[in-house]
Amino acid sequence: MKMEEDRTSLVREGEDARPLLPSTPSEVTNTLIHYYRGELGRMTSWRDRIDRTSNWAITVVAALLSVSLSTPTSHHGVLLFGMMLVTLLLMIEARRYRFFDIYRARIRQIERCYFAEILAPEAGAGGEWAMVVARSLRKPRFLLSYQEAMHRRLKRNYGWMYFILLLAWCLKISTPKLQTEGMPALQAQSWAYVIDNAVLGPVPGLAVIAIVVAFYLGMLGFALRPDRDEGEFGHGEAHV
Repeated sequence: MKMEEDRTSLVREGEDARPLLPSTPSEVTNTLIHYYRGELGRMTSWRDRIDRTSNWAITVVAALLSVSLSTPTSHHGVLLFGMMLVTLLLMIEARRYRFFDIYRARIRQIERCYFAEILAPEAGAGGEWAMVVARSLRKPRFLLSYQEAMHRRLKRNYGWMYFILLLAWCLKISTPKLQTEGMPALQAQSWAYVIDNAVLGPVPGLAVIAIVVAFYLGMLGFALRPDRDEGEFGHGEAHV
């Protein structure tokens, strides 16, 4: 008898420990609205972090362009250093973008499959969206690989920064007036002159040019590869 009472008390304690779940449609709707606002806040926070990294990269490019092209005494290695910094910022932004993409995908599920159905119901629209969001909440996982995130940010933002740095570097090593000698000529007289100006410490100019060309060809091939089909989350043309 005592064992049965103890068992009953344990069951009651387990039931009391369970969280109180919404039991009416109005409570479910109210809970979903608060959840949507919370996810929107997290998505906005990660979007702000992405924008900060992009702003840092733009500031770095503008500052190094000003330093390199303003005086002939500045070395062309400043621009090569700028390429390295932009690459580091691209890697940081790709990591942040993967987190942002998780919350953006949840928000889009709720907007497209719940709020859009309230405003304009469509025949055949299922309720599997709730299961997708629930799985993401129980076991969060990245929806984009690190390479895919880098590809997206390179294609949409950082490609232009790399292009500007490349143009400035080519201008720096090929324009006599931007060199320390201060030659009055407006353009390089020969390829040998350009190769001599591309020397970076003990590294020969031809090797530096080859490394830069190889780096940019690799970046170009990486940026032009086809985009991944996003499936459920790929609806619409507004992408970050």
